Amino acid sequence: MSSLKDLLQQREQLNAQIEQARQSELSEALAKVHAVIQEYGLTQQDIFPSSGRRSSRAAGSKVPPKYRDPATGATWTGRGKPPKWIEGKDRSAYLIA
Repeated sequence: MSSLKDLLQQREQLNAQIEQARQSELSEALAKVHAVIQEYGLTQQDIFPSSGRRSSRAAGSKVPPKYRDPATGATWTGRGKPPKWIEGKDRSAYLIA
């Protein structure tokens, strides 16, 4: 039976071997990626088309209002915190047809 000290030393050796194998495989993977990028002339935009900006659907679309207060004409989409004029009331009376 191994002592605690021996087991801890083995763990340290295994951790070092794991990190060494990880670095080696990472280097190989990056070399493959670079080769494919060079071969096909890919750009960052080709690989990550939506990086740095929101999708056009999310950025440009507005949700139409679902409820209207007949007294003031104020509207609410039904998303987020409900406004005071509809809070705690039956919403079916405020639905926009």
